[in-house]
Amino acid sequence: MSTPTPLSHTALAACTALDRAFAEFLQSQVPSTDPRHLVLAALTSHQMGRGHTCLDLQALQAQPAALLGWTAAQAQALPSDLSAAAASLPWCQGEGAPLVLAGPAHAPLLYLRRAYQAEQSVMQALRARMAQPVWDMPGDTAAHLNALFPPQSPTPMPAQIDWQKVACALAARSSLTLITGGPGTGKTTTVVRLLALLTAQARAAAQPLRIRLAAPTGKAASRLGESIQSAIAHLPPTLRIEAPPAPETLHRLLQFTPDAPLREVPELACDVVVVDEASMIDLEMMARLLAAVPLSARLILLGDKDQLASVEAGAVMAQLCEGAALGGYSAETADWIQAHTGQDVRAFVSPTGRSAALAQHTVMLRHSRRFAADSGIGQWALAVNAGEVKAVKTLLAECAATSAAQASLFAADVDMLNVPRWPHPALAQVVRQGWSAWSDLLAPWRAPSAVCSDAAAMALLQRFADFQVLCALRSGPWGVVHVNQCISRWMGEGAETWYIGRPVMVTRNDPNLKLMNGDVGLCLPTANGLRVAFAQAGHIRWVLPSRLDAVETVWAMTVHKSQGSEFAHVLLVLPDTPSPVLTRELIYTGITRAKTRLTLVLASQSVLLQATATRVLRSGGLSELSPEN
Repeated sequence: MSTPTPLSHTALAACTALDRAFAEFLQSQVPSTDPRHLVLAALTSHQMGRGHTCLDLQALQAQPAALLGWTAAQAQALPSDLSAAAASLPWCQGEGAPLVLAGPAHAPLLYLRRAYQAEQSVMQALRARMAQPVWDMPGDTAAHLNALFPPQSPTPMPAQIDWQKVACALAARSSLTLITGGPGTGKTTTVVRLLALLTAQARAAAQPLRIRLAAPTGKAASRLGESIQSAIAHLPPTLRIEAPPAPETLHRLLQFTPDAPLREVPELACDVVVVDEASMIDLEMMARLLAAVPLSARLILLGDKDQLASVEAGAVMAQLCEGAALGGYSAETADWIQAHTGQDVRAFVSPTGRSAALAQHTVMLRHSRRFAADSGIGQWALAVNAGEVKAVKTLLAECAATSAAQASLFAADVDMLNVPRWPHPALAQVVRQGWSAWSDLLAPWRAPSAVCSDAAAMALLQRFADFQVLCALRSGPWGVVHVNQCISRWMGEGAETWYIGRPVMVTRNDPNLKLMNGDVGLCLPTANGLRVAFAQAGHIRWVLPSRLDAVETVWAMTVHKSQGSEFAHVLLVLPDTPSPVLTRELIYTGITRAKTRLTLVLASQSVLLQATATRVLRSGGLSELSPEN
């Protein structure tokens, strides 16, 4: 094996051992005399590990530290002409080469072949879906839409547009629809009304409507099912529908197993597929989903483009919905929307007259019903999401730190605790109060002879979710592991592994127990001893603690794990020093988990301001399909 030059060793110092091993393996198979090649290969692997689908060579030349997540000193160790060496990479030559150099000459992208193939599969599938003829709209469609979305007074003001109605109409005519919007903007409500519309059309044609619902995690799937059940009750009586089949995880829907990439994707027998929390779907899973849904079926993807992207590589929803706030509709689409919904979206027609095909399939919902834009939580969400550091500074100034004596008052819907360290007495007081109602409800079940019923277990699970501690990090003094240990002591728990009231989260899918990654349960007393209660489709599933080999205590959870959930009161814990994971997407996601109250725990306000100014820009080629391009 060729020995890397000192230059390569220096440049690769910030890469992981896996990244370096990958580059050295390529060097051992096809040796290169250019040390820059070794660096490029390792950096491509490095970016894949950070969630990027490729190495953006233009950005690498212009701003290497920001692209790679390195310090300026680490980036300075890179050769100044590194990007220029990509054209001569020996590991890009040939049809089965492990690396792929793609993209336009002015903005080249370097991929691992597996990521390139997945991205190409997604792009081809999306183009095929967009090329499908639109469905004819029956004559009673407008009447049904008006019944589902009662007409508003006609107005040309964009703020008065009923975007839910627009989304429903566009989804009814197309085999692909992307619906994005922040928390409480009505994504699920829109889909239920769409299903009611499609069901009415299917009944009129005497045809069945085969519906499949899915989400990336078990928790998100369960929440989607609950939201749909609730929304069905508010449908007009003439368009009332039966509850569709229970939502599944994407893994279950797509029969995904460790060897799945080696097998052909089975085509789903369906007419409509709805996938919630699409921002959490990684590139390879999206490729598999698009391959599984037949072109004859409607595919509706719901998600918040501004939330955290998937843990694995790819930011599919964010890239596809980039520029969705501008609309980008063609004049033809705007006329069609006006004719079928009565909504005037001419203000969102592309000003250049050139509109991307994907824009005609994308709708952004803009009005939040969870919290008003002028509420404290709403203002924080808007300021952070926009990266408005000045606005965040103003909000910090208005949000005076709550002292330990005031911690129980919560006079505003956003409070702040400036604490120099974790643990801290003020934090203990806030946490105890946050779960005080739950603790009172739990108290009778601590008695030696207590036997908890299903109804009591459901009430305890629901009350426990009224308050949640969210951490930005997993490890360290401000990380979820240490925070959980502290809260366990504050809540008066002993040294036993399993105790009455212990909250746990499942960390791995377990089909045998019918539990999914993200499911939350409580340890409670039953006639047969301690059991862990999980809420599933409105029922309680009891599991023997000894059978749960992949759970962790969840007094606190990471912001990543909280996606797809909402809590009445969120305590958001930020560390005392900056970290690469602290971005506006993470802060925005944490803030918007709160429905009515948010408490920020800050050791340093500068950490929050720096995170607000830091945006995740994942490299990838899907943005060329987005409405902005």
